[in-house]
Amino acid sequence: MENKRPVPLKFGGEPLTADRARRMRWTATGLLAAMAGVFFSTHALAQTGHPAWGYVNAFAEAAMVGGLADWFAVTALFRHPLGVPIPHTAIIPSNKDRIADTMAQFLRENFLTPAVVARRMSNMNVARAIGDFLVDSPNKSGDDARSRITSGAAELLAEVLESLDPQRLGNQVRSGLGSQLAKIDVSPLAGRMLESAMTDQRHIPLINGFIRWAGLTLEDNEETVREIIHTRVAGVLRWAGLDKTISSNVLDGLYKLLAEVLVNPDHPLRGKVEEGLHKLSQDLQHDHETRERVEEMKRDLLENPAVAEWWMGVWERIRLSLIRRARESDTGLGMEMRNGLADLGHALKQDERLQVQINRFARRTAVGVATRYGSGIVTLVSETVKRWDATTITGRIESAVGRDLQFIRINGTLVGGLVGMTLHFIVSFL
Repeated sequence: MENKRPVPLKFGGEPLTADRARRMRWTATGLLAAMAGVFFSTHALAQTGHPAWGYVNAFAEAAMVGGLADWFAVTALFRHPLGVPIPHTAIIPSNKDRIADTMAQFLRENFLTPAVVARRMSNMNVARAIGDFLVDSPNKSGDDARSRITSGAAELLAEVLESLDPQRLGNQVRSGLGSQLAKIDVSPLAGRMLESAMTDQRHIPLINGFIRWAGLTLEDNEETVREIIHTRVAGVLRWAGLDKTISSNVLDGLYKLLAEVLVNPDHPLRGKVEEGLHKLSQDLQHDHETRERVEEMKRDLLENPAVAEWWMGVWERIRLSLIRRARESDTGLGMEMRNGLADLGHALKQDERLQVQINRFARRTAVGVATRYGSGIVTLVSETVKRWDATTITGRIESAVGRDLQFIRINGTLVGGLVGMTLHFIVSFL
């Protein structure tokens, strides 16, 4: 058996609808032809034969007339019957622009006025519908609304990050961050942070860490210190070998000093350090010269090419990490987005106050769109229909309603036949 390729559906199933309308048109035409055949074959029998033939002939005659009249009426909507340009035929192609304006006017008056939009939106719980959509159960393939949304959004994000120029995008992000940092007065912020840290004693681990670092640095550079002392002392002391004793005493004294500062929280040197830090915190907040120096250092840092190169490396790692996480649907960004959407869906379903706020926002947004863009939407519909050629608009309308119009022809044929038979019955008894 020959395999027939299925006809693809377009415009919401237009080919299938057109085929059904075509079959119904042939049915109506066949019924009309059958009535014509019955009329001509029973015409003589009606005059000389049994009286029943008169009823059959009258039925066929009236059915033929009714069918022809309805065929003319239906055909006149879309084209000239038999190609003859009879006035007031081909109504739809001839009045295409007026139909477009009428459709636009109907759309404007019944759908896109603020009052109509507000009234329709007042009966809709948009927030609850979104919540139901976000927490719906998976379908047969195990997919759900959250997965569809997040997988598409994550893949879109990954493709956007891959398609954009990394160098140019990184420079734009760096420029945006730099402009924002340039507006921030760093000095008072740093001063308040330092003052707060000292108030909460959070600076002590930093001081201890600095002391330990100083001790380790001194230990790693003992030979350098000894060499400096050796070159600075007098020649007699070097000849006597006292330079080594002096350098050892200096190093031992420094080690002892650092150890005492580390273990004694009340050591005078530690107090001097804390006093200096407190003064620095106050100067950062209130001293004009200190603030100017900090701002100058900030500007130099932002304009430093090394900082720009460092940022480009950081941005590239961020970009690649985002791309990788976006494509890890089960463990990466997709999972985080799904969890967030699930929480949002449950909140939209259960929180009535949130529903009221979102529904109010949706209603106001829809009314605003109708107010601002309603005329543009109506104009778009009108101009789109006007740009269609007569064949296109005729074909689409006929495909949509043609089957019902052919039922009119069939009904006209049968009703006409019944009326003709009734009239024949009445005339027979006059």
